[in-house]
Amino acid sequence: MTGTVSGERSTLRSWLLKGLTEQTARHEGPHAQPHEEKPHSWWKVMCLTGVDYFSTLGYQPGIAALAAGVLSPLATLVLVLITLLGALPVYRRVAADSPHGEGSIAMLVRLLSFWKGKLFVLVLLGFAATDFIITITLSAADATAHIDENPFWPESWHHQEVLVTLVLVAALGAVFLKGFTEAIGIAVVLVGVYLGLNVIVIGDALWEVLTHPAAVADWGTALTTSHGSPLAMVGIALLVFPKLALGLSGFETGVAVMPHIKGDLPQRIRGGKQLLTTAAGIMSVFLITSSLATTVLIPAEKFQPGGEANGRALAYLAHQNLGNVFGSVYDIATIAILWFAGASAMAGLLNLVPRYLPKFGMAPTWARAVRPMVLVFTGTAFLITWIFDADVDAQGGAYATGVLVLITSAATAVTLSARRAGQRGRTWAFGIITAVFVYTTLVNIWERPDGVKIAGCFILAIIAVSLLSRVYRAFELRVTHVDADPLAQRWLDELSKRQIRLIANEPEARDNREYSAKLAQIIADNDMADQRDVLFVEVTVRDASDFETELIVRGEVLHNRYRVLTLESSSVPSALASLMLWIRDTTHRRPHIYFEWTEGNPVANFARYLIFGQGEVAPVTREMIRQAEPDRRRRPHVHVG
Repeated sequence: MTGTVSGERSTLRSWLLKGLTEQTARHEGPHAQPHEEKPHSWWKVMCLTGVDYFSTLGYQPGIAALAAGVLSPLATLVLVLITLLGALPVYRRVAADSPHGEGSIAMLVRLLSFWKGKLFVLVLLGFAATDFIITITLSAADATAHIDENPFWPESWHHQEVLVTLVLVAALGAVFLKGFTEAIGIAVVLVGVYLGLNVIVIGDALWEVLTHPAAVADWGTALTTSHGSPLAMVGIALLVFPKLALGLSGFETGVAVMPHIKGDLPQRIRGGKQLLTTAAGIMSVFLITSSLATTVLIPAEKFQPGGEANGRALAYLAHQNLGNVFGSVYDIATIAILWFAGASAMAGLLNLVPRYLPKFGMAPTWARAVRPMVLVFTGTAFLITWIFDADVDAQGGAYATGVLVLITSAATAVTLSARRAGQRGRTWAFGIITAVFVYTTLVNIWERPDGVKIAGCFILAIIAVSLLSRVYRAFELRVTHVDADPLAQRWLDELSKRQIRLIANEPEARDNREYSAKLAQIIADNDMADQRDVLFVEVTVRDASDFETELIVRGEVLHNRYRVLTLESSSVPSALASLMLWIRDTTHRRPHIYFEWTEGNPVANFARYLIFGQGEVAPVTREMIRQAEPDRRRRPHVHVG
């Protein structure tokens, strides 16, 4: 019986961890492996991001009408101008500077180094998680709203929004647990059908607006009665605009899918820019026309919570103007694309987390596998759905916060990039765009703090897990590759015929006195008789916040006497342990390394190692070797005196 239970656990573990990569530095996420997938034309890839971007038509007109009232078309026009003159130029620059799917976060990783850069990235990942998770829950909740309001939906199943939304989220998780394939082909069909149906619904609505001038007159009267002068209308529209920021979603996923575009790097960049420009243009037309049609034709009370047009304004028009049969077809297409928008967000999360956290040493080993992360994200989506009671309006603030913070970070990244490139005019232009998005983000946070509260929970969770993981993985080897220059390799080949002895030295003045004193001390401490086999080894820490690095071993002759191996790494113990194991494997000799005991408090020295990559070097090096090589007979020798 025990054996059966153990076997079942082993089978479950193998299933969960299927596809776990050992080399985190080269892990690109489960859905970002272009070498395994056929590349596609840019317009097909646009549909993959379009299931997220275009699906917002399912709820954006209703949210805009609820937030801006009769000013909804004018506020939407402001949104479109910000999209075309702000977000689009920013992300076209991101596409050029980060064409491998990493997005704006990767640009900031390159521009910001050391721990401040890593912590900043963790904060951005918290907002990105907010964006993607709320995309899943908000889209599923809006799909539920379309199901619940459909006249053919059984009456007894009405008002079960939370349950239906949880079923949709669970179905999404089940798809990813099984394996998510052929995403682009499905996306092309969904986007084509959905946009085609929207052309019919909006076209019919606009024709009704044109042929019923009384409705337009009533809307104009409501405008002048409520807001007076045109200047006041513009001012209020600018103030209300941040509430409509949901219409800016899709740009970050737009650059994330760039690796799927066929062609070499210049063609991919060109295709990425075409993708972003075309998507923004299509969405801008739909946003303005849908906002105008829904605001003029739908009574204001229908947009309120519980109203028939709440979260589904275009679906309301489809049923009202084109009949329940066509309306149901529109509902099915809307439900499908909203559900698939959650799939796009889940794929984004599964690409984002393995790309950064394991590389920083800030995620458990199982975070590199798809299925455990799917379970984590699905469980989180369950919790968010339950907290917000599957309410579309209630989740709008959190979604807008995630979207706006990511766009603001992208604007900041391209501003810094332009400044570093010496492009003064573009620096000022992108700086102004950044200021606009900073204002929009702050206003959104001030008016709807739920978003930043949720993002704060994600950020705290990510930072806590990251720091615990960094401590837990403190004794892992953190070198992805070791190579040596010809001089260093020649020394090791010569010494492999006798004995290889390394002296770990912390470089200071690097004068003759430093090396002679160090050599004398090591000889005395270890009663070493033969000095011919001695090489000094020195590690320089460039950025201790990096977790994984490549190791290049270079040979230097100092003062015509001392042979020194120099290395650069993020951690002294990891570099030395990896070097020793590499020497053993390439020379087939077990090398010796000699240390001095570190002065000071061991706890403080270990903290220095965790933060600065130095400190308690000797015992940590030995422990890394011990964990990497279980066989004591094959371990390199470590001496401390």
